Amino acid sequence: MLSDMSLFQIYGAMARHAAEAQKTSAGNLARANEPGYKAVEVESFAEFMTRTSHQPGGLDFSQGFEQRLTTGAAAPNGNTVSIEEEVFKSAEAVGKHTMALNVYTKSMDLMKLALGRRT
Repeated sequence: MLSDMSLFQIYGAMARHAAEAQKTSAGNLARANEPGYKAVEVESFAEFMTRTSHQPGGLDFSQGFEQRLTTGAAAPNGNTVSIEEEVFKSAEAVGKHTMALNVYTKSMDLMKLALGRRT
């Protein structure tokens, strides 16, 4: 029942998006010294919401997040990974994931309180 509520679906999708962004940054960092590697990034959550809201039937949170090549200067070996930028993106993803889980948890607590349950 609660998983069908759009509020909880949005927070779940936010947490999945942050996890995907973290995974993508980790993959980019792992290949930072590979000649010719082109760094990728996950679409923003706002772009995901816009893209999925135009689907027939409304929002579809089961869709995956699109990836694209990052824009940036390439190293002499053709690699486009910026270690500093990837570390920043990774830290930002951790913060977004924590926020999504905290809001989800607090929303659950409010629902329980509204139903007269304390735990």
